[in-house]
Amino acid sequence: MLTLRQLFLANNAQTTDFPLMLEFERAEGVYMYNTEGKAYLDLISGIGVSNIGHGNKEVIEAIKQQVDQYMHLMVYGEYVQTPQVKFAQRLASLLPSNLQSVYFTNSGSEAIEGAMKLAKRHTGRNQIIACHNAYHGSTHGALSIMGNEEFKQAYRPLLPGISFITFNNPADLQFITTDTACVIIEPVQGEAGIRVPDVTYMQALRQKCNQTGTLLIFDENQTAFGRTGKLFAFEHFGIVPDILVLGKALGGGMPLGAFIASLEVMGALKNNPILGHITTFGGHPVCCASGLASLEVLLRNDHVAQVAAKEQLFRDLLVHPAIKQVRGKGLMLAAELENFELNKKIIDRCIEQGIIIDWFLHCSNSMRIAPPLIITPKQITTACNIIVQAVEFFTSK
Repeated sequence: MLTLRQLFLANNAQTTDFPLMLEFERAEGVYMYNTEGKAYLDLISGIGVSNIGHGNKEVIEAIKQQVDQYMHLMVYGEYVQTPQVKFAQRLASLLPSNLQSVYFTNSGSEAIEGAMKLAKRHTGRNQIIACHNAYHGSTHGALSIMGNEEFKQAYRPLLPGISFITFNNPADLQFITTDTACVIIEPVQGEAGIRVPDVTYMQALRQKCNQTGTLLIFDENQTAFGRTGKLFAFEHFGIVPDILVLGKALGGGMPLGAFIASLEVMGALKNNPILGHITTFGGHPVCCASGLASLEVLLRNDHVAQVAAKEQLFRDLLVHPAIKQVRGKGLMLAAELENFELNKKIIDRCIEQGIIIDWFLHCSNSMRIAPPLIITPKQITTACNIIVQAVEFFTSK
């Protein structure tokens, strides 16, 4: 009889020739447990998903209650479904007045697609500006605005009318004109290796978009829900986007995305043509119930307020001559090393010792550190000690 690993390789599509092949049986809090009971401390949160950790009992109970009531009923936007309505209202209550209309999708990538369509439809323009080294997803539209040719050249032709500017470079703002439908940007670049822009740059970007009638889209798939020390990362810059894109942690561990705009802007999807964006499973009631429960747990336990202190502890402990710098905001950090080869060795050794870390698509010499926000100082200390010991192991020879 074939083992589960053999069946995985035989029947599950692979995205590399070297999958990690870790086999987990359960997960709770900041830990995942393999089939032999070994605990792994999750320092990447499933890539920005598990902000309140794994297996939260309130989230699980909300899922069970919704499953008992109903699951899929109809394509998104046709029926009044309680989980969708309550979650949209709760999100709107936490956002500025121009971000009140929520369109739920299946994922962050689909939310990006919807936001791009909405910007074109509302403005009547077709030029989109994105940033070099950006990552917004892997569907064709999202891939078109990815700022790394290595990952997209095999899939051309992609969408026309896409231009790129350099992140955090004020001089490039001149390329935003009255022909530009939208600028789409990560308030903190993720796959570029965690790059935090200057406040003055972000405010100048907002002003330039105002001057040209260009919609400003913030992709907060990775940054939202406390990851950077604010509920939403745009709060760090004293500006508000015209369209906000959410995913990853939005669903509390269930698949869910959303793009959010004003009622006026979102109304563009209702006419000429009608049904401007359609999704069958977007805003699935079970996912919305999970997301709402997760958000309430996050807010009630004040996890966001503790992020800054936990960031500082990581910075204090991740000290070694081979670690060139620690970049980031909140619990969205990158530790830079000399090269990918060294980084990969350290990552693999840490995984062997029960610490899950990773690298970045566009910055392979830096390790990703983005644990659940519930991580404790003691757990941070344990993780950092193992990381620094691994760095020392490979650089002291």
